[in-house]
Amino acid sequence: MIRIGTGYDVHRLVKDRALVLGGVKIKHDLGLLGHSDADVLVHAIMDALLGALALGDIGGHFPDTDPKYKNCDSMLLLKAVAKLVGDQGYVINNIDSTIIAQAPKLKAYINQMVSNIENCLELSPGRVSIKATTEEGLGFSGREEGIAANAVVSLLKGALK
Repeated sequence: MIRIGTGYDVHRLVKDRALVLGGVKIKHDLGLLGHSDADVLVHAIMDALLGALALGDIGGHFPDTDPKYKNCDSMLLLKAVAKLVGDQGYVINNIDSTIIAQAPKLKAYINQMVSNIENCLELSPGRVSIKATTEEGLGFSGREEGIAANAVVSLLKGALK
């Protein structure tokens, strides 16, 4: 059995916050505002995984009203979601994701993001795709007011060969 899920997340860019994407701290004068580390890429992937199994969204599992998630490393939350996937008898087949950000340029960070997510989810190389794009100055991301990410995942029942 194959399950497919999609996820989307967006956070506002503000001063005096770290910019973390895919578990990588990125040099930039603005960071993402959120209850946790506001890693939009990881949040989109988590929502896609949860959605594939009809388990709700990350807000239901890790509410921003719970102080234990304040400034939490989203990679730890991703690991918890991966456990839910395994507990349901599924394995992650692949993840395809896109970060939408006018700035900073992300190409130099993509390989480390991929590696971080593969390692966190215990996936073999080649099963995680991360792309980055701008919106050519259009919309909130184009005006550098925020960063968004989307993700699509496929899950398989049982083990991969």
